[in-house]
Order: sequence, then structure tokens, then C-alpha cells
Amino acid sequence: MGCPGSGKSTFARQLRDITGLPLHYLDMIWHLPDRTTVPKEVFDRRLLELAAGERWIIDGNYRRTIEPRLRACDAVFLFDLPVEDCLAGAMARVGHRREDMPWVEEAIDDEFRQWILDFPRDQLPAIYEYLSRYGEGREITVFRSRREAETYLDVLACR
Repeated sequence: MGCPGSGKSTFARQLRDITGLPLHYLDMIWHLPDRTTVPKEVFDRRLLELAAGERWIIDGNYRRTIEPRLRACDAVFLFDLPVEDCLAGAMARVGHRREDMPWVEEAIDDEFRQWILDFPRDQLPAIYEYLSRYGEGREITVFRSRREAETYLDVLACR
């Protein structure tokens, strides 16, 4: 979980490659290639089906999905990076095809940029609240830099 551009999807892909766990992207479940979305009921049903699986990685930060994911998981990775790093990460992916999104972003619009800027104030406190409420018995790792995430993966790969 974490702000757009923080490195969640890159980390999830690398974690998948190391562990062999199936990886599911919330953006790919929610968004359609024509930039519309599936009905909430369809999204929710698909999410619950994935979370009921024995082993998985679910990448994304849809706040309303946090509780059911936390109830089903054994580990959480939260990217709590400086907003400048997240903006740079979001900008760096413009124009590139990605496996976690059904279209190529051509620009960062003002609304999305503002959402990133507001993330520490509007989203992070609620995420930390969910973690305190549902995190018991789960491995919770908070990354405050991309380097911390890379180090985690390096150590995991050497096991």
C-alpha cells in the first residue's frame, strides 16, 4: 500500500519474482482499457475471491479495500515515502506500458497530481489506523525510501 508513484507495483513485481506468489493489481481489476471502471459489485466480488486464495500478492491502495485485505493477509508492505519521490515516480511512468494498468498514461493530470500531494494528509492517517486496528498477527513493514524496499528484497532473495 502507499501513494501512487511510491514504488508499490515495482516492489510487488520483484516480490512475485522472488517468491513465485501470484500477483494481482487492483488497478487491473477496477479499470477497463477504455478508461472506464467495472461496477463496484464486480470489483468487490473479484477482490474477495482473490483474498480468499491461499497465497497471493495484491498491489494497490484503494482505501475501501484495506480492511478486507488486512483481514485476509499475513504481511503488509506500506510505502510511506516523501511526496516529492511519489510525484517523481508517477511522472517517470508517463508514456510507458505497464502490466499493472490497462492503458499508457500520457500525462499526470492536475487532479491526480493533487491527490498525490494530499496523500500524506488525506490517506496515510487512515491507513495507519487500519494497520493499528487489523494489523495484529501480521508482518507489517513500512518503507520510507525506495532503498529500504530494495534492501528488503535483496535480503529476501538471499534466503
